[in-house]
Amino acid sequence: MSVRNGCQLITYPDSMGGSIASLKHGIEKYFSRAITGVHILPFYPSSGDRGFSPLGYDTVDPSFGSWDDIRGIKEMGLDLTVDFMINHLSRRSAQFQDFLRRGKDSPFRDFFIRYSSFWPGGEPTDEDLAKIYTRKPRPPYVEEQLSDGTAEKIWCTFDTEQIDLNLDSPSTRNFVQDSMMSLCRRGADCIRLDAFAYGIKRPGTSCFFVEPDVWDLLSWCDSIAAESGAVVLPEIHEHHGIQLKLAQHGYLVYDFALPMLILQAIYDGSSRNLRNWLSICPRRQITTLDTHDGIGVVDVRDLMTDKEIEDTRDNLYSRGANVKRIYNTPKYNNLDIYQINCTYYSALGDDDEAYLLARAVQFFAPGIPQVYYVGLLAGRNDITLLEKTKNGRDINRHSYSLEEIDSELGRPVVKRLLRLMEFRSSHPAFSGVFTLKESSPSSLHIEWHHEGHCACLRADLNNLSFRIEATGNAGTNPSALDL
Repeated sequence: MSVRNGCQLITYPDSMGGSIASLKHGIEKYFSRAITGVHILPFYPSSGDRGFSPLGYDTVDPSFGSWDDIRGIKEMGLDLTVDFMINHLSRRSAQFQDFLRRGKDSPFRDFFIRYSSFWPGGEPTDEDLAKIYTRKPRPPYVEEQLSDGTAEKIWCTFDTEQIDLNLDSPSTRNFVQDSMMSLCRRGADCIRLDAFAYGIKRPGTSCFFVEPDVWDLLSWCDSIAAESGAVVLPEIHEHHGIQLKLAQHGYLVYDFALPMLILQAIYDGSSRNLRNWLSICPRRQITTLDTHDGIGVVDVRDLMTDKEIEDTRDNLYSRGANVKRIYNTPKYNNLDIYQINCTYYSALGDDDEAYLLARAVQFFAPGIPQVYYVGLLAGRNDITLLEKTKNGRDINRHSYSLEEIDSELGRPVVKRLLRLMEFRSSHPAFSGVFTLKESSPSSLHIEWHHEGHCACLRADLNNLSFRIEATGNAGTNPSALDL
């Protein structure tokens, strides 16, 4: 693996000071000992979805900075993760606009998925549509007028700015390969394949994680990255069984089940479901509690019962700070059947002890811990931004000025979190063997051992307390970590 086993920061390019250069300044000044890597969310020119509707991958949006600024992040010695939207490209991209102008004469006529050529007979049946996995309350297409006056239905899974790519087309494959290789040459150690499970479509299927084709696609992407010593990280929000499958094939995966499991453990004072997952979860994974999207719900099906999921959701609304069900409805451009819009700190009632306990469990879980920038600063729900945009996800997308960051770092909870992150990023025990020890139903006991070093977490879920004991740098007897 080309990414180190320390804490990673995930942030938008402009969310910590307004630019990539300011992000670098903030990391140098405040966070250099706490993190070993940074995932900068899409910094390319884009027509929507906060960067996830890219026009291409050749340039950095000048409002964020330049490739020199990206290089500056790398020169700090940090591992760099970047996004590649494997499923789609902006409708305003040069490729799609050329197709609209020239139709069948365009070199990009097969770059996108036209219903007329995809479906036998040119149109899907009702049965075909019913099988398609979609998270939008509409059929997955947009109808576009070509310059010659003809109309085409074009596959569009997400926002109308995001036109799905035809990954069976040689021209699209060349684009994917050239783009990924360029990102690797510019310093990417890890390429996150956004919306990966939607990339393969076949008539008569769900068009989501279509096997066996999906394995060929992933192997091909992995081989492109491997040429430069980089790795790929397929981003998939769905049943945890998919992550287990990916891990069995040797791929780096996300642990999107952990956030809800930790919430339930803290709300209910019970480690049962969390312990079960920690015993079976992939070891080569990226762990999260918070992301630029909401707290995932579908990821924990069968790890929690339907009632436990519903009770945890109810507890979040009743115990969380400044969070309401309406923020997760179509009125705020979201549906909470898939995710809950809330910062993780506010999901725990803005409670410092509960939040630090959650982070301690994340950092002791198997995998590389990733901390979202709002979570790094124990951010509260941003109701002002939410009401301004009416976008439910913006509740967890506050943009911090450098002055705000400086102020937030004075809070005890942030100081303690940074000390915890520094410990996780530097202690050698986490390079070794994970052991989940026997414990009472209301507690958790985890140990890590490596070459004479050890780190031990004992957590009490009832009183929201935890204790960490670890060897010193020279392998001396374990002592309590001072937080």
